[in-house]
Amino acid sequence: MAGIRPQTAYDPFIRGPLPVGVCTIEAEDTTRRRVFPCEIWHPAAPESGSYPLILFSHHAGGHRRAATFLCTHLSSHGYVVAALDHSEVLAPELGRQANETSEQKRLRFEAVIGSRVPDVRLLLDRVLDGGSPVSLDGCRIGIVGHSLGGWTSLAAPDIEPRIGAVVALAPAGASNPRPGILPAKLNFDWGRNVPTLLLVAEDDVSLPLSGMYEIFERTPATKQMVILRRADHAHFMDNVEEMHETARNMEWPAELDYLKREMKPITELCSGADAYLFVRGLTLCHFDAFLRQDPAARQFLGGDIEAEMTERGVEVLVHRQ
Repeated sequence: MAGIRPQTAYDPFIRGPLPVGVCTIEAEDTTRRRVFPCEIWHPAAPESGSYPLILFSHHAGGHRRAATFLCTHLSSHGYVVAALDHSEVLAPELGRQANETSEQKRLRFEAVIGSRVPDVRLLLDRVLDGGSPVSLDGCRIGIVGHSLGGWTSLAAPDIEPRIGAVVALAPAGASNPRPGILPAKLNFDWGRNVPTLLLVAEDDVSLPLSGMYEIFERTPATKQMVILRRADHAHFMDNVEEMHETARNMEWPAELDYLKREMKPITELCSGADAYLFVRGLTLCHFDAFLRQDPAARQFLGGDIEAEMTERGVEVLVHRQ
């Protein structure tokens, strides 16, 4: 199969051997009358055979290129990665409205949340139906997402049986969200084992660690959670330092004003470089273990991850069940 690496020491943290190509396509939803721009990262020097597919889902109000550091890394290791701009980015009625009432906001939030999994299913169908520039293996499909995209990654297996592995980055979906956070609920009606990795931040102000433990405990699958020490919510995005400080200093609506008070300066948190190492390596390792059935990746995931990360200068805590 394409993308099988030579038998050398397993190291998911280094960039892969394949050059990465990027193309943009569109996915049209005639029912909802929306046309979604989609980004496809793919091996640019394809081998014979087919590649596993990973779907990426961005944070609320973000965009399809919100984590290129991760998408390019996966593709360099022989994965095709597909992402789209979600409905709340495209549809004006789903964006924040001036002078909206509490009821109007509630209904808008419900519409944003309700659009997420249909968006992902549309993307999956479009990429499998000729949208990829290289051959895909429809039996090896994973999904990764951040924040509301993490919730999307955990919600999609309820109705999408083709998804075989999940990585959720600081996911929404806890039962008691903080003020102003989208109240997305998780049903976990998977009906099968979908191996899941949660990568979360120790000092996440908007989606606190207590909610991550709750989501982990509810996840009905082979699972593991790794906590990045001294990290906040922006540590899963491109341009960590800039994104964090922008969020810490911007003017928020009243219900979100606690973000400015509680977020630590980036100088008190771990670096973007450390966060990228953490997210890239462990996400790749999880998909290698459960989509490629790579024994070296499985051994790594089951080993002393804290020691492995410490050797690389990154502090983590591992939570297993």
